[in-house]
Amino acid sequence: MSQALTIPWAGQEEFLHAAQALLPPGDAWPRETDATLTALLGACVAVLARLHARAADLTEREAQPHHAQELLPAWEGVYNLPDPCSPVNASIPQRQAAVAARMAAHGGQTAAYFIGVAAQMGYAVTITTFTPPQYNVARFNQARFYAVPWRFVWQVNSPSFVAFPAKFSASTFGERYVAFSSGDLACVLTRIKPTYSLLIMNYGGV
Repeated sequence: MSQALTIPWAGQEEFLHAAQALLPPGDAWPRETDATLTALLGACVAVLARLHARAADLTEREAQPHHAQELLPAWEGVYNLPDPCSPVNASIPQRQAAVAARMAAHGGQTAAYFIGVAAQMGYAVTITTFTPPQYNVARFNQARFYAVPWRFVWQVNSPSFVAFPAKFSASTFGERYVAFSSGDLACVLTRIKPTYSLLIMNYGGV
């Protein structure tokens, strides 16, 4: 996940000083706080300050899907969400997590890749693989012996559910204080797993 862009903060006072710095020198262009010209410039730069604050808000918050609110539907449109794996009546935090997970699912077959996708969805998981015995490597009574087809099986050890509490200034009126996701992880991992493999979900076994 890339870091959010930042815009240097500047308020109305900073914009006023910048505007005054552009004025020609001389008594006809006063800089005193009680001057009429200062009041006029202050009214003009107030609009610039609001636009700057709005741009900073959109850039620093809406440019990141896990913080986006106003542009969240646009993010979902880019990644074809909601999809069959999305929770019904998903809360804003759940929708943000779904977009972040879709962004993280750029392709891979390693355990770290699937653990990363699950983490974006709020799940802390581990992965268990099953290795068939190999000549001159396996030892008697050392571990359980698995048949050769088990090399294509992998198990995700996951919590049974994940809680998504409402976020201040993000969640909407009437939204649940806490939303719970369960089953969506299995759906997402089944969609992105290698087609030749068999996925087993072990809930509560992390």
